[in-house]
Amino acid sequence: MKCSRCNKNAVYEARYSGENLCGEHLLISVERRIKKEVREQINFDKPVLRISVAISGGKDSSVTLYVLNDLFHGRKNVSLEAFTIDEGIEGYRNSGLESARKMCSELDIPHHTVSFRDTFGTTMDRIVVDNPDIIPCSRCGPMRRHLMNDESIALNSDYVALGINLDDYSQSILMNVARGDVIRMSRMAPHYTARDGLVRRILPLRRIPEKEVMLYAVLRGIEFDASWCPYYEKAQRNSFREVLEIMEERSPGTKFAMLNFLDGLRPVLGSVSNEGNIRKCKVCGQPTSREICATCSIVEN
Repeated sequence: MKCSRCNKNAVYEARYSGENLCGEHLLISVERRIKKEVREQINFDKPVLRISVAISGGKDSSVTLYVLNDLFHGRKNVSLEAFTIDEGIEGYRNSGLESARKMCSELDIPHHTVSFRDTFGTTMDRIVVDNPDIIPCSRCGPMRRHLMNDESIALNSDYVALGINLDDYSQSILMNVARGDVIRMSRMAPHYTARDGLVRRILPLRRIPEKEVMLYAVLRGIEFDASWCPYYEKAQRNSFREVLEIMEERSPGTKFAMLNFLDGLRPVLGSVSNEGNIRKCKVCGQPTSREICATCSIVEN
């Protein structure tokens, strides 16, 4: 199988576009899409722009940090810092944290660690032991987002970059559609406008399928932690992942269609997102649609 753009051997078949790509042209294709997303998602009007990167040590966040560093290295008007959220999951987070610290050290990017234990006085392992019937992601997700926003504010960031690929993104869209949650879908990142108390999230990889992220990391020699969260199997997201994989197999490009569907709705959804009453949590002060935010409710319970 030859590359569609040259006569070299192909390493990847992009069924959604009908192309076969060699390693060199796969790298070019991935980086072109990432650069396009960065240009569209970030406003470069400020004299100095501060971007924080949430890095878990896995392939997606590691590729995100690598590409952003490659784009902005040496530019005096853009500052990069990274942080890792330590949820307190034994045998999983330790290896990811080590990988994140190593990468940041090699790239000479400041790195910070924020933990559930230090902030909330508990860990995900403890939460699961005390509440064996819960879906762990329903607790971990809000708490992680809370700390991401807190740390980004502490770093005085204009944006926080997340390693969310096309597979992740299309699953989230489908989940919101299935639940009929229009307001939540309207508030999905990337965020093009600022909200009081919320650091805007950007998603440089949202047009890159997971397989391409993996190949990119391998071809660029990016080291990453390949371990899986032990609570992964309990996630509701798995059902939506399976549905999308079946649809993508039968109709290549379905995941891109989901993304384009949301982008097409954004002009309409913009007015919907403002309908939910946003206030400050009575406990922590972070923006929420309720008197007490989801994270503070979790910690209290």
